[in-house]
Amino acid sequence: MRRRVVVTGIGLVCCCGIGTEEVWRNLLAGKSGINRVTAFDITGFDCQIAGEIKNFDPLNWVEKKELKKMARFIQVAMAASDFAMRMSGLQITPEISNTAGVYIGSGIGGFDVIEREHSKYLNGGPGKISPFFIPSAIVNLAAGNVSIRYGAKGPNSATATACSAGAHAIGDAYKIIQRCDAEVMLAGGSEAAVTPMSLGGFGAMRALSTRNQEPERASRPFDAERDGFVIGEGAGMLVLESLEFAERRGANIVGEIVGYGMSGDACHITQPAEGGDGGYRSTVAAIRDAKISPSDVGYVNAHGTSTPMGDAIETLALKHVFGERAKGVPISSTKSMTGHLLGGAGGLEAGISILALRDQILPPTINQEHPDPACDLDYVPNQARQAEVTYAISNSFGFGGTNASLVFKRWEGR
Repeated sequence: MRRRVVVTGIGLVCCCGIGTEEVWRNLLAGKSGINRVTAFDITGFDCQIAGEIKNFDPLNWVEKKELKKMARFIQVAMAASDFAMRMSGLQITPEISNTAGVYIGSGIGGFDVIEREHSKYLNGGPGKISPFFIPSAIVNLAAGNVSIRYGAKGPNSATATACSAGAHAIGDAYKIIQRCDAEVMLAGGSEAAVTPMSLGGFGAMRALSTRNQEPERASRPFDAERDGFVIGEGAGMLVLESLEFAERRGANIVGEIVGYGMSGDACHITQPAEGGDGGYRSTVAAIRDAKISPSDVGYVNAHGTSTPMGDAIETLALKHVFGERAKGVPISSTKSMTGHLLGGAGGLEAGISILALRDQILPPTINQEHPDPACDLDYVPNQARQAEVTYAISNSFGFGGTNASLVFKRWEGR
């Protein structure tokens, strides 16, 4: 019999707020956190907007002497992990340390450090490169630093599956607990890729919105006037526990994870498979793993990046999943407010999905102003909505055709 896995902590940090409840309040109010880039000179960039975290002081979570050893995505992961652990009330003592693990995904990792150290090299040669360059930049050092912070000696890993990384990390952590290889996993995703090379690179692909004069209206998933995604930064972390362990310690349970699906498009390096085949199969696999039917699903937090092709194809995938019922299933893309966190998106949106189940209210897709005949489902337009929902799906799809779907259940006790 498979062990049940519950969520006891949620930590969210993004352009919509620093801390879980602040982010949640702003999302329900339909407030966008997207603005013009302030981190560097944006002269000459086609896209000049992003979802930067405002007033983020890493010294609230990291000692000053440690900052030079951590790229920004690690610092943000440390903050989100702290919020998640505080909500959970969990203390990883030496007695349980071997059964507590960390699994954090990131699509890009320390781009900020890579760019900075490369500049040092060009200007001064190899002798100017920091000895902390490599450990501050590589993707698995978010999980490494978090495990060190809390003394978690159990399974420790990282995913780098593009925009599915955070969701894959949570799904893999769920399976680790389910098969009894850990009692506790701190899992999610983190990204801080608002950098010149990142903005320039995605811009060169013509993937980004150039609605620079209206930043808050630029990310508009499923709207007919969408013109690309907006890069966001941040992290979403969950504390996952076996139900038995959580109950023994008297934890406050906020949700349950019941399904995980994966798929590959095997189609194109950046474009999703025609008709949404990969996203469809990933979603169906997660529903099957949860041992429910599509008719049980009451909400989908969509991948919904605000790209012309991606949103239309995701709509086709969801129609395939839900059939005749598709237009009656509420779907929202909170990327309309947070921007796209790339590898951090799955962690953030998993947390949002659980909060929707906890409070029985669905966050909106803002900037729904111009109906698109190709996107004709219920995207919870512009205003949050009260709803009775038992099961929610969070979808994440990435470059290379890597797809991840998670199913969460409202916590109603045993």
